[in-house]
Order: sequence, then structure tokens, then C-alpha cells
Amino acid sequence: MSKIEWTEQTWNPVTGCVKVSPGCKHCYAETMANRLQAMRAPGYENGFELSILPERLAQPLKRKKPTIYFVNSMSDLFQQGVPFSFVDQVMDVIQQTPRHTYQILTKRSKIMREYFETRVVPANAWLGISVEDKKYGKPRIKDLQAIKARTRFLSIEPLLEDLGRISLSGVHWVIVGGESGAGARPMEEDWVRNIKTQCERSKVDFFFKQWGAWGPDGKKRSKKENGRQLQGRTWDMMPALAM
Repeated sequence: MSKIEWTEQTWNPVTGCVKVSPGCKHCYAETMANRLQAMRAPGYENGFELSILPERLAQPLKRKKPTIYFVNSMSDLFQQGVPFSFVDQVMDVIQQTPRHTYQILTKRSKIMREYFETRVVPANAWLGISVEDKKYGKPRIKDLQAIKARTRFLSIEPLLEDLGRISLSGVHWVIVGGESGAGARPMEEDWVRNIKTQCERSKVDFFFKQWGAWGPDGKKRSKKENGRQLQGRTWDMMPALAM
């Protein structure tokens, strides 16, 4: 099982990435990849440099139990350097396993949009983009909305500022979370409540992942101590799974 609250398993046919925006500054995947490299774990011989791993493509095929997979938790499927021919192979596996649900998240929204201009999104693939701020994150939403997908989602983590009004047309799910780890930047409660209110008005499922290193009172403490509660409750809404 994955420790990520909004998924069940991770599937990484690609590892490694390059920073593209402020949300990448304290990348958890980079820290983990370097640790795995030191442990000589397969697939991380190059640390956080891009590695394409076709030997991992068959992993979901072997799992019979219907599972929610986060695709490339340790990378970005739509980054430069990953050929569309390999993305095609990933999509082939997704299509062959309709029992599973696949969550595909990217910061390269334009590349993802280009890819699906000539291809159909599998019904069991949820497409998402990261939205950490106004300058880099919000423009990605238009690219996501332009793709014909059954389920679209926003991962607003780490939330680095008040986003103001956001376009939720065609969006089915929003995840919000604060940053954790060394050097974590604080997230204010008003920023989160603003997004939750807009989700409620637009009837979009809202999932609050964590406060992270900074609590709603503005004090820094452990992620576990700060917990996941917002306004006295846990928000775990998710879209219906494809059948």
C-alpha cells in the first residue's frame, strides 16, 4: 500500500525528473530517489536523473485485485525525454486493465495536451495537473480542460499562495495540501477554505491531504501533529471509479 492518502499503489515505469516551477523546490521524490540510489535499489541507479524502465510495464497486469494506481509518483510521464512511443506503451497497459484506476499527474500540461490531441484517454485513467501558485500552476488548468477525459483533477500541493478564483469547469476532483519536510513553506487556512468553498459551489469533490509542516495556527511542528483536519473534520471526497 502507498503512504499517499489519495491512492492505493504507485507504479513507476519512469523515474527521475527536472524541476520546472516553484512547487518542485523541495521535491520529495528527489530526496527519496537519492536515498534509494544509496541503497542500490533497482531503477534508481541514476538517482533522480530520468530513467525509462520498460521492465516495470507489466506490474499492473499481474495484479488481479482492482487497484487505484498513482502513475509515476517518482517522475512525470509527460516530461521531455519520455518519447510518446513509451507513453503509448503505458496507455496500452492501462487499457488492458480496466479493473484498475490510474491517476496520472503532471506539471507539463502542454505536453499532456499535445499527446492526447491525437489519442483517446482510457476511461479508467484520471488526468491531473499540479497547481501550486498563480503564475505557474493556474495556467495549466486550461490545458487540462481542453483534454477529453472522463475524470480530471487538480493537485494543489504544495499550496504556496492564495489562488483567488480558479476555473473548475470540467474538473471533477481537487486535492489540497501543505508542504512538509525541511524548508517547508507555510500554507494559510484562508487559502484552503477559499478552494473548498469554490469546490462546494461547483459540486467538485474536495480532498484535504495534509497541513504539512505548518499548522493552521501558523506554528511549525511535525506533519503528524498537524494532521489532516480542516474546520473540525477530515475531507476525503473522491470521484466515482470507472466501471
